[in-house]
Amino acid sequence: MACSPATSLSVVVVAADEMAELNLRYRGKEGATNVLSFSQTEGGDPNPQAGLLGDVVICADRAEQDARELGYTTDEMLLYLLIHGILHLVGFTHDAPADADAMASKVDAIFHRLVE
Repeated sequence: MACSPATSLSVVVVAADEMAELNLRYRGKEGATNVLSFSQTEGGDPNPQAGLLGDVVICADRAEQDARELGYTTDEMLLYLLIHGILHLVGFTHDAPADADAMASKVDAIFHRLVE
């Protein structure tokens, strides 16, 4: 679950309506989620871009709402969601409870190293 230091990724911040469209199109789920990750190293892309890990899409509206609910600043929440999205790109999931716990611990550890 690592990548080369030369690896790049794109980060896009969108409004709730655009995130809801992406969430419905790619996950079949209604409404805006806070973060989506699109891997460029998995799946059937016949022409993956060398050195590109993938795309992280963050919903600004959800990040602001989550920040208020969790007691973070909006910038802290954006960072938290970015870390979460990147971890998905390197193979972390949260489908099973044990995986969710491991991913949450990793996000928290990285987040606290960066904000302290």
